[in-house]
Amino acid sequence: MNAITVALGRELERAVRRLGDEARVIVIGGAGGNFCVGGDFHELERLRDAGEGALAELFDSFRAACAAVREVPVPVIAAVQGNAMAGGFELLQACDIAIVADDARLADNHANFGQVPGGGGSQRLPRIVGRQRALAHMLTGDRLTGSEAAAWGLAYRAVPADALETTVDELAARLAVKAPAALRRIKHLVDAGLERSLADGLELERATVLEHLRDTSAAEGIQAFKARA
Repeated sequence: MNAITVALGRELERAVRRLGDEARVIVIGGAGGNFCVGGDFHELERLRDAGEGALAELFDSFRAACAAVREVPVPVIAAVQGNAMAGGFELLQACDIAIVADDARLADNHANFGQVPGGGGSQRLPRIVGRQRALAHMLTGDRLTGSEAAAWGLAYRAVPADALETTVDELAARLAVKAPAALRRIKHLVDAGLERSLADGLELERATVLEHLRDTSAAEGIQAFKARA
């Protein structure tokens, strides 16, 4: 079920950062028909017994993996099927684009087990869907289908389960042929802008587009557009 452990968090961070230097697009999916069911309760109990420092490693390693998703300069796609619960739901929120099977099952169900989010969900979810939906969802732990997640803005598209792999592959292929510098700067503008006021974000956009237009890749794009006209 791809439960989150300290080892999984560390390996995910290493893989994302390595691929961020090597690939043009990263796709994160789950083995065995599920995306991720959240934290491994057996590991959680073991770490609790070992003390707060050991317990913090679980959340710190997963937080670092989610941070890597945002920090790498390439688009990161979540390909979601089956269950995406708790930490798995939080990982989806950290990704740049999510494509979900329409029958996938998604939830922040921490409260159903007397727990609180620890992988970023309490902060990311309200920023994505708004306070009302986010808080009600986290308090109730109600499940969402993939189709409902897309309607909420948690996913770019919901598709039939048997079309998920093809849809993700096609999207990744489309992104992979676009100018890397443009994609990198667009991703940075959106993420950095969300942490700024509108005025500061617009100033960042102005500085970024002026910087980009001095790049060779931008000049090549302009020439390609003119050639098609």
